[in-house]
Amino acid sequence: MTNILEFQDIEKSYNNHEGDKLTVIKNTSFILKKGQLVALIGPSGAGKSTLLHLAGILDTATKGRIFIDNIDTKNMKDQQRSILRGKSVGFVYQFHHLLSEFTALENAAMPLFIQNKNKKEALQKAESLLEKVGLKNRLTHKPSQLSGGEKQRVAIARALVNDPDLLLADEPTGNLDPKTANHVFSLFLDIAHERGLTALIATHNLDLANRLENRLIFDNQSVVWG
Repeated sequence: MTNILEFQDIEKSYNNHEGDKLTVIKNTSFILKKGQLVALIGPSGAGKSTLLHLAGILDTATKGRIFIDNIDTKNMKDQQRSILRGKSVGFVYQFHHLLSEFTALENAAMPLFIQNKNKKEALQKAESLLEKVGLKNRLTHKPSQLSGGEKQRVAIARALVNDPDLLLADEPTGNLDPKTANHVFSLFLDIAHERGLTALIATHNLDLANRLENRLIFDNQSVVWG
């Protein structure tokens, strides 16, 4: 099976206000292969969001190497990272981060607009995805006119519109009531399975995490298979 995401002996450290080194992640190595759906588990403050930012090359590791689609990202310049991220990675966050002045359709198409793709084709692709997540009748609605669950479904469509190989989700249902969370999570998993996506999903909800085939667990600043 194809390797989609690989961490090789990753460490991530920061300097605090006093100039002291603060290590968030250390001695972390793992490989996610095509089609794997993996829960990322750990207490608040353990470093889940930091790890996802590294996985999505939104941040750089202090030590080690990260590969996406077998491409070494270590010495990439910002523009190269942006291009790879736009091609290979989709993000879903706890808070949808939709743009209030744009419609659901425009929000879902935004990653393609940013890449200067053909506008008509971008909108058609976004519309198809919104229909798939059950929002056929909400295309022209702005975020203020959508429920929490609907906003998160728009966010899922937005994450998928660039046909990523890797889907990263940071507490994607953490801001929803249990019933809506379960529905959105089920939809998320159905689409991931259907498309053969690799997904790394940070969640506090162990019931949801147990629905995934694999788990990565924070243990003393490192991540291990659980």
